[in-house]
Amino acid sequence: MQAGKILVAQHQATFVIKLVGDVRLTLCTTIDDYFTQMFSSPSIDGVVIDLSEAEGIDSTSLGMLAKLAVQAKQLYRLVPIILSPNPNITRLLDSMGFNQVFDIHQNLDDQACDNLGELPMKSADEAGCRSKVIEAHRILMDLNESNRETFSSLVTTLETAF
Repeated sequence: MQAGKILVAQHQATFVIKLVGDVRLTLCTTIDDYFTQMFSSPSIDGVVIDLSEAEGIDSTSLGMLAKLAVQAKQLYRLVPIILSPNPNITRLLDSMGFNQVFDIHQNLDDQACDNLGELPMKSADEAGCRSKVIEAHRILMDLNESNRETFSSLVTTLETAF
């Protein structure tokens, strides 16, 4: 699998975030910092998450995407769009309850963006990574009961282990 990377672009007040390769928790600080920057914009009309070149995505990264959806709804009353042509990834999104907080499409030709730039990866120390993992999984747990059952022991272990 190709190492994960994050490509971004902005077209007027619409933000495009493209996740490429194997998207893992090592990218969570980078993407979370970008979300903070994005939400400091004076206006946001739309957010498109393009997973067309994602080969895999872990639960921590999914939790960060769920955080984006929750914040977009709270701050701007908008539902982000996910482009997910890979049926395996779409099945994963559905199993996590993403269809409740995202508008998921198999293709969006009109949302294509050519001027994507790669975000430089930001590293985090062990405590920072643990904090992101806990936050991401807590957000996933709030989406539905199935996620709560799946991730509650992980969160409890991470919170009490240190």
